[in-house]
Amino acid sequence: MKRNSLPVGALAEADVLRRALDALCRKLDGEEAAAKTARRKRAAFNEVLNTAVEKGYFAENPLNGLRWNAPAVNEEVDPAAVPNPAQVARLLAAVAQQRGRGPHLEAFFGCMYYAAMRPAEVIHLRLEQCHPPESGWGMLNLSGGVITAGKEWTDDGAVHEVHSLKRRAATATLPVPIPPQFVRVLRAHIERFGVAPDGRLFRNQAGNYMDAAAYGTTWARAREYVLTRTELAAGLAERPYDLWHAGISFWLYSGVDPAECARRAGQSIEVLFRHYAKFLDGVREQANRLIEQSMKEWDRVSQGVAPEG
Repeated sequence: MKRNSLPVGALAEADVLRRALDALCRKLDGEEAAAKTARRKRAAFNEVLNTAVEKGYFAENPLNGLRWNAPAVNEEVDPAAVPNPAQVARLLAAVAQQRGRGPHLEAFFGCMYYAAMRPAEVIHLRLEQCHPPESGWGMLNLSGGVITAGKEWTDDGAVHEVHSLKRRAATATLPVPIPPQFVRVLRAHIERFGVAPDGRLFRNQAGNYMDAAAYGTTWARAREYVLTRTELAAGLAERPYDLWHAGISFWLYSGVDPAECARRAGQSIEVLFRHYAKFLDGVREQANRLIEQSMKEWDRVSQGVAPEG
């Protein structure tokens, strides 16, 4: 590695830095990486150079003042890819009807939609975090997620690693209400499948963490079973992650305050507005109707007419 590596000092040259940044924009096979991936790698590279400054290799970060155009990132969620409630119901039913792990995964995917949980958070979900009453609304108290890092990158050599909630302190928790229809699904899941020795609701046949490839295969089959050719061609619900977007967008469509949507989804409100801009038009229209209705009521009051209701 030493023989094939440039000296650290070479990174002080603008041309070398630009080549390094350009390389971060490509995958190992040479194809162009997603713009979001390139930006994330650039941020990591910047931190490496900050460490080099601390170690005395540079007086300042060589990236400071470098002219380089990062790839443009389109962070808006595409409404064409987001399933509506009726389509979600069809997909979840198709998951439950599959042999093998299908019935076990119905509640798994339900968590992503009804509670807007990320896959890593669903994999980490334990019984003590679940509060599903016999009737009415329930609550999930989220505390972290499980990621597949690879044994080369974890402290204990394990393939998986438990992280705290995204963009939150290590001990932070996030209470997320779940509607009655999903409470029933979750209670049925716990009664039928029980939990792992450590309390996890979802695991593979060996009792280990759920694998993305496995639940991805089940999801792909469900799409093939119930989606029309037009829906498939449009890329509707192409990834399980689209259920997360579907849950949040449905909250917005239903008129839930965007700040509460952001809280439940574990996002900042700035990120919510950036990602779901196309879904907020309906929220604005509803807000306009409420404002107009209130203005009409006050017009009636100012004219000496008793308010309605």
